Amino acid sequence: MDMLWRAISEAKPGPKWAGLFREYWPDYQRWWMREGLDARATYWEGLQALKTHMPELVPIYEQLCELAGGGDLAARFLSFHNPPPYLSACSQAIWPGARPMLVRNYDYNPRAFDKLVLHTTWGGRQVMGTSDGLWGLVDGINDAGLVVSLTFGGRRVVGEGFGVPLILRYILQTCDNVAEARRALARLPTHMSYNITVLDAKRDYATAFLAPDRPAQITHAAVATNHQERVEWEAHARMTATVERERFLLQRLTLHVEPQEKFIRAFLRPPLYSTAFDRGFGTLYTAVYRPRERAMELHWPQAAWQLSLAGFTEGHRMIYTPEQTREPLKNQSA
Repeated sequence: MDMLWRAISEAKPGPKWAGLFREYWPDYQRWWMREGLDARATYWEGLQALKTHMPELVPIYEQLCELAGGGDLAARFLSFHNPPPYLSACSQAIWPGARPMLVRNYDYNPRAFDKLVLHTTWGGRQVMGTSDGLWGLVDGINDAGLVVSLTFGGRRVVGEGFGVPLILRYILQTCDNVAEARRALARLPTHMSYNITVLDAKRDYATAFLAPDRPAQITHAAVATNHQERVEWEAHARMTATVERERFLLQRLTLHVEPQEKFIRAFLRPPLYSTAFDRGFGTLYTAVYRPRERAMELHWPQAAWQLSLAGFTEGHRMIYTPEQTREPLKNQSA
């Protein structure tokens, strides 16, 4: 399976972002409407939720709505408030060596994925990360050296709140360090359960277990897969091998400190790496974030792409991702 990845830089919302919106909007509109218009928050509800919980993003949101054409449906979508349910299933861990580094696998349906790295200076804050929803992020870094990444939390409950990619965008736009991120994550409402790991240049880190039906739990976990304190969705846990992947990573963290390169390579092999694309949970990429260097790397089994905030260069890569129609349960990962 071939995937065209693009790295795009635009300091302020403008013609590049507008072009991306025109390109992606037909697919996103179908997804947003799949349960019918009445199932989605109104424009007013989304705007008020942003003003209440993420007021710093409102000027950016209004610019993006204008670039998207000013329509009601696009504005509802861009608020990320009460979106349709969706599942991703990933692995992420903090390397225990001297220099801070976060490594993660993002496992998802390749047909529902932006395949974009966006570099922006919205509101005067430099941010670089992997796009979802054209302004949300599934992982990223800002100019203060704060890194953030998500995994699905392994629960079926859907409630009132924001889609998690916008929560990651908010953290990177407004926070300088993990202490500030902890406070923000403790108060932001999410529509589903997610695990969000944050790491900064001083090597402070935390993992927040977010849920729509209970208070956020802010932990010092260095590993996150697809459950929170315990498995609550047994079928999903078996399909994604979340417990096995967590144990695998914890073992690597506790036995000894591996060289960085060896730790990264472990994410490109089972049990962390998956080719289960027929179930929507194949590994689309491995990301490496280095807070002190303000840099990220994207890795695949046969390729790598290095990107930095200070010297960001636009470009594209055609990435071949191996597919497998079915793999043994012990090798399933997401």
